[in-house]
Amino acid sequence: MPLFTQSATVTSFAVDDFVLYRDPARFWTGQAGHTFVCRIARIVRFTNAPSRYDLQPVTDSGLIPGVQSGYLRLLPPVDAMRDIDTAPLRSDSAVDDMTAGAMAWLAQQAATTNRRPELPPH
Repeated sequence: MPLFTQSATVTSFAVDDFVLYRDPARFWTGQAGHTFVCRIARIVRFTNAPSRYDLQPVTDSGLIPGVQSGYLRLLPPVDAMRDIDTAPLRSDSAVDDMTAGAMAWLAQQAATTNRRPELPPH
């Protein structure tokens, strides 16, 4: 029985994708705070090696350079928007069941439904 498993999943990401990043050094040394949400800030491409990714943590102003794709998992927009897409809009508890983000999005949509959207001011 092998001690370690190896994933055959190799994924490429795009700039501005949101990903879950696991810091392997912190993980393997048992430190807390080894997994967090980041945005892909830059892709570093190589001709004879896999691409690496520079990450911008969403809760920090630092930059994490040169991350391998094996330590990243995509956070799909569909998961972030699920509460809006599946909101029970015609029930008595509709407002209570939605997050603040869902309510803000619906309010914005309602505000522009019956008029032309305006360009932002200069």
